[in-house]
Amino acid sequence: MDKRPRVERNRGRSGRRVATREVRQRFLIVCEGEQTEPNYFRAFQVPGLVVRIKDVNQRGRALIEKAKQLREAEDYDQVWCVFDRDDLLPGQMNEAHQRARQFSIGVAFSNQAFELWYLLHYDFHNVAITRDDYRTYLERRLGRVYAKNSHDMYELLRHRQPIAIANARRLLELYDPSRPDQDDPSTTVHRLVEELNKHRRQ
Repeated sequence: MDKRPRVERNRGRSGRRVATREVRQRFLIVCEGEQTEPNYFRAFQVPGLVVRIKDVNQRGRALIEKAKQLREAEDYDQVWCVFDRDDLLPGQMNEAHQRARQFSIGVAFSNQAFELWYLLHYDFHNVAITRDDYRTYLERRLGRVYAKNSHDMYELLRHRQPIAIANARRLLELYDPSRPDQDDPSTTVHRLVEELNKHRRQ
């Protein structure tokens, strides 16, 4: 059986043939959190996906530097860092984003917490709340106790994912220009999710 990518003939003057099947990419996702984020992203069915957990006490810029080191040690097409505001100071948050741009590393950042991404699967949420409140709000939506080490959040929320993406985009549009240290609540997790979905095993 011929397994070559299907191609379309370019109707322009060059007559070149253009491949229409998207090339699979190898992802490296470096997470600050030890359970919530790694458990969620590992559930994506993406060939070549590598999810790493940070070393102790690596946050902000240090997390970006760690991702850079891992990329230099092995070949990846896309490298992303996933982290929250936590106790980072405004200057530290901005520095982390600046270094990520410098190294061409994607950032899935949430202010205040990753759980904001989960909440956006249910409702548009644009009110700043405490990290503890995120758990309370999320449990109301889930109708059950929320555990940060849960392994089923991806499957539980997958059918609502388009809603979350739309809500996250709408939320970011409220901030012009965007300032990660001040945009509360905000998240860019949807950008990583969209990239993973392009390469997810069907």
